[in-house]
Amino acid sequence: MSTIQEGGTAASTSHRIRSVLAIRPFRRLWGVTYLCSVGDWLSLLALTGLVTNLTQSYQWQSFSLSLVVLTQLLPGILFAPLGGVLADRFDRRKIMVACDLLRGGLFISIALVGTAWWLFIANFLVGCCAMLWIPAKDSAVPNLLRRPDQVETANQLGLVMTYGISVISGAGLYSLISGIPGYLHLQNTDIEFRIATIAVMVNGALYVTSAILVATRIPELSGRIAIVKRDHAAGGAPGFFAMLRDGLKYAGRTPLVRGLVIGMIGAFAAAGAVIGTAPLYALSLLGGKPAFGLLFVAVFVGLAIGMATAPRMARRLPYDRLFGVTIVLAGLSLMIVALAPHLWVALVAVALVGGCAGMAFLTGLTIVGSQVEDEMRGRTVALLQSLLKVVLGVSTAAAPLLVSLIQRRTVTVFGHSMHVDGTRPVLFGAALVATVLGLIAYRQMDNRRAEPILSELLNALRGRGRQGSGVLIAVEGESRVDTAAQARLLASALRSAGHQVLLASDPDLDEQRLRNLLSTADLSGVRAHALVAAAVRADVVEREVRPALDGGALVVMERYVDSPLAHFSAAGSVEPREMEGLVDWATGRLRPDVTVLLDRTPARGAGPLDAVEHHWRVQRLLTEMAAADPERYVVVDAEGSPDEVAERVRVAVLPLVSRSPVRPVVESA
Repeated sequence: MSTIQEGGTAASTSHRIRSVLAIRPFRRLWGVTYLCSVGDWLSLLALTGLVTNLTQSYQWQSFSLSLVVLTQLLPGILFAPLGGVLADRFDRRKIMVACDLLRGGLFISIALVGTAWWLFIANFLVGCCAMLWIPAKDSAVPNLLRRPDQVETANQLGLVMTYGISVISGAGLYSLISGIPGYLHLQNTDIEFRIATIAVMVNGALYVTSAILVATRIPELSGRIAIVKRDHAAGGAPGFFAMLRDGLKYAGRTPLVRGLVIGMIGAFAAAGAVIGTAPLYALSLLGGKPAFGLLFVAVFVGLAIGMATAPRMARRLPYDRLFGVTIVLAGLSLMIVALAPHLWVALVAVALVGGCAGMAFLTGLTIVGSQVEDEMRGRTVALLQSLLKVVLGVSTAAAPLLVSLIQRRTVTVFGHSMHVDGTRPVLFGAALVATVLGLIAYRQMDNRRAEPILSELLNALRGRGRQGSGVLIAVEGESRVDTAAQARLLASALRSAGHQVLLASDPDLDEQRLRNLLSTADLSGVRAHALVAAAVRADVVEREVRPALDGGALVVMERYVDSPLAHFSAAGSVEPREMEGLVDWATGRLRPDVTVLLDRTPARGAGPLDAVEHHWRVQRLLTEMAAADPERYVVVDAEGSPDEVAERVRVAVLPLVSRSPVRPVVESA
């Protein structure tokens, strides 16, 4: 994007977070996510401690953590597809409540039974419940939000809660419970077992509390139950295996999901190789355990930075391109890790791997939440969960075996002998796999192949969202008369300031010409009008706007996207999500650098009451759009004469445009 947007990034981020958390059902679900995530991390520590107290064998104790993790990973291979089908077929709220009650009861039973064999069986069943709970929760989140553009922020908040706040809370709670003997100066030999039992009971109570909150405080999670009941009443609800088969076919025939699956396989395979070789790789750097700790920290710092940076990059690259590109970059960074001669090189490269992985993970979740149909979303989430468990587990187990087969070898290069640790070829191979699969994913998902990815990526890194150095200014408002006058006056003011300006043709006029040409001036229905409007804007963008921007022009265009989007959405017969998808397709996701919103009270006039209410709804929708993305909008008071409003627009826009370099071009009015 242009430098126009950079000043408001922090404010916009905080505003987007506040706007998502202002949605009460999502805020409550976020709290439930906190409880369950704390329970997940606490269970890892509590069960490991309980196994240590239940088993007397040193060998069993040494494998306690691995066995606890394994019994929770295994259900992902077996039950994730079932969870996806259930999430798409039944009431997601009831599924979540049932799974939380079962998890809570299973943890309490572990404490009451007090044997190692039941601990592992119950932990396996807990993992099964989690594989049913996660698709139901993740597929329900987009339905709680107001707009598709909030999915990314909601995913960010979910990841921060799951892998940040909850980790700290779970570890802190376990430390607090484990420290009870020291606080009370207790010396009983059985006290450690009792404390571990208390931790497991607390864990069960967290899940029971989550079930109560979901059942009583978030009824919106059942928002799609009417559709489910309608399908059952019509006799059209398919069976379990039919839904499972349809989900796999959908993933196979949809390029977006197919690319997402291929990219995730590459990313998880590389991640598993890194996990499996990390201790030995740290030894190859002559750093030992301290180096391993630094590498661990570098990965998570990179993940946090990548997730925080992803929304900004998504404004410069489409999601479908950004996903594949970040996986390719992660693979290339992993190659540097494999070849790193010193610890500091490895730390930087590992942080880059983590940053690219964080961006790819968040982008993938956003694609699923915003671009996969609701009736297929649960199965798509479950498929990705299965891949995560299977590929990560296999690659983590295979990497040490490959290292042991390769072992340490001496390689002669240009007459010089070099000792190559077995971890280096394994990491390089994993990097190559990730890079190749990332390229395949990019080719599957990319819908803009006419534009070279390398130049677009360089523009994104430099801070521009497209090729060329032009600036696109949209003038939006409820009144067509106001937007036409102010677009013309703004273009004149910018020319007077020394800028070369293209005043793009009025899409509404072209729309009327197209209707007359097609003899469809009497179009009936919002959808027909929306298709005509999308076709006209696609033509204007390709014929006038993009060439001018690529040449460095400053383009002023009225009623570009937001005004027609608000009008059609206010009509009520078309879902805003459908309209936004149509607009993205028509414009190639080209968004203005600055949107001037003319804010005024709709004129009452002599029209019918329904028309007046429609104009009020349009103005409210436009105001909500501006509030959701303040870094891109300039809201101007449009009350007063056209010249007075024009002066306010000029004062607001001219300083922004002056900070953005625009190369002179020959104007093609």
